[in-house]
Amino acid sequence: MAPEIVNSKAGRGGGAELMIINSNAATNAYVTFLAGDGDYVKGVVGLAKGLRKVGAAFPLVVAVLPDVPPEHRRVLLEQGCLLRDIEPVFPPSTGKESPFVRPYFAVNYCKLRLWEFVEYNKMIYMDADIQVFHNIDHLFDLPSACFYGVADCLCEMYGRPCEQKLRWPEVLGPQPAFYLNGGMFIFEPNLNTYDQLLWPPNHPSYAVC
Repeated sequence: MAPEIVNSKAGRGGGAELMIINSNAATNAYVTFLAGDGDYVKGVVGLAKGLRKVGAAFPLVVAVLPDVPPEHRRVLLEQGCLLRDIEPVFPPSTGKESPFVRPYFAVNYCKLRLWEFVEYNKMIYMDADIQVFHNIDHLFDLPSACFYGVADCLCEMYGRPCEQKLRWPEVLGPQPAFYLNGGMFIFEPNLNTYDQLLWPPNHPSYAVC
């Protein structure tokens, strides 16, 4: 059952709405992200229906940008989603074009706002084009104080990744995955972590490019 919203107030970041929920509310939640007036709202509806079908015990929170139209918001509310307004986060400007930057991915910086959702202890993020076929509530039981993600596969986009000029030092243990896929991850909202995540975008000289 979705938490009962009893009050709301302006949050950090100049406009993000914080929902104050009662003491019986779920302390965990699934969360996804929606921007614009395109067809991705259908994906969110599909995700909400999928979570219901597998008997998920926790609500689906949808982080929405201001450009999501009222009719799409209404559809999501009818599906039992909890809407959370967020403000955009823009990628840093390094003064030069990066070969890794693709304009249609820039909106994903807004996912950093999810760390502001401190009314929840732990959240499972899924993109709107993900579907669940089995109950995954047990993932909330993973040890705390960790970030869980999925290694990305770049085969379709790049083929086999190029050899690095410097080999990974053996003393550091196994080499980490080439990239982390931002389509699904498990995290714990925390304002200190949020501030640290936002620090590099506000200081372009430290941006990865």
